[in-house]
Amino acid sequence: MHSLHLTSDAPAIWTFLAAEVWSDSTGMLLWLIRHFGLLMEQVESRTTGDSEIFLTARTATASVMAFTLTMLFGPHAIRWLKRRFRERIASDSETLNQLHADKQNTPTMGGMFIMGAVLMTTLLCSDLTNVYVQVGLFAVTTLALIGAWDDWTKQRTDRNGISVRQKLLAQSVVGVACGAALYSELPSEVFSTRWPWSVGSVGVALGVCFVAWSVVVIVGSANGVNLTDGLDGLATGCTVFCGLAFAGLAYVCGHSVISEYLSIPHIEGAGELAVMLAALVGASLGFLWFNCHPAEVFMGDTGSLPTGGLLAITALVTRQEILLLVIGGVFVAETVSVIVQVGWFRCTGRRILRCSPLHNHFVFRGDHETKIVTRFWIASAVLAIIGIASLKLS
Repeated sequence: MHSLHLTSDAPAIWTFLAAEVWSDSTGMLLWLIRHFGLLMEQVESRTTGDSEIFLTARTATASVMAFTLTMLFGPHAIRWLKRRFRERIASDSETLNQLHADKQNTPTMGGMFIMGAVLMTTLLCSDLTNVYVQVGLFAVTTLALIGAWDDWTKQRTDRNGISVRQKLLAQSVVGVACGAALYSELPSEVFSTRWPWSVGSVGVALGVCFVAWSVVVIVGSANGVNLTDGLDGLATGCTVFCGLAFAGLAYVCGHSVISEYLSIPHIEGAGELAVMLAALVGASLGFLWFNCHPAEVFMGDTGSLPTGGLLAITALVTRQEILLLVIGGVFVAETVSVIVQVGWFRCTGRRILRCSPLHNHFVFRGDHETKIVTRFWIASAVLAIIGIASLKLS
């Protein structure tokens, strides 16, 4: 226990407090709660779950804080991006280029200030000693760097980003690292039992194959969000609904009583990911303020890849990968539409859709962009409700 003599030397006091926070290796908000929460013993004695201190309050605080940071720094970030990184409309479809001509030179790489808000809020509000938070931070940071590499290549060369092989290889490396970390941390029973499925009891035992499965989930989710990011506000709005659903799932999964009631795996400490997801939702809402039609900024791969990665990490930790397919159904539909379109064209020389991903089919059909985006948001909201409702169907 340190002693501190209160004097008029205010800087010395702040230096002492900063050293205490740093040495504790936790988020600042959690540090304050632990050191100055006078009612902590009474609160902890009445806590039925295994989640960390004041998780509900910290989750709400994270969403508001991330939203505020994005709104405050958004205009400055957009001006900075406008001078350096502008969208170049150069797809393989000349028709699509003409339809999106008004998006030319819009500032891009806006994911920098989305993820900046998420990371800063997480550092302040989360328990940084929690392994799941550490894995989430690693995934967000590394995937954002991969996305920035891709966006930078588009800006500085005539290529349409890095090659598909380079992107998938880099994402796979991140997936292996995250999968291995989660495999060593998650309770052994979630690997020795059957794969949790919220609707029914079908499943397979994964064991060490969980690492390979993690690569599939992370790479698939990251690229699903990336493919959806093609219209103003489309991916951002869908992220809000998907993020809200998985924030709730993480909270429930980390709570022993509620998880038992819903018959889902109880993973101690998983509730901390609710703070990160809440930060993502808040930052996405703030970004949507500038990204709605007509967009003042695009998130680019810098934002879409880490967004999908964080959703995937949460699904893996909570053992609700199947629900990711349901709740993130819009992202899945966009991905499947590209796979089917390319495969069918190679086999028959014909196209099923007028243009892929799926949202571009409706653009080619002549639907207004706002109508397309709004309807996709509605679909995302409905899928999130269905996914959460299915928890009690087993």
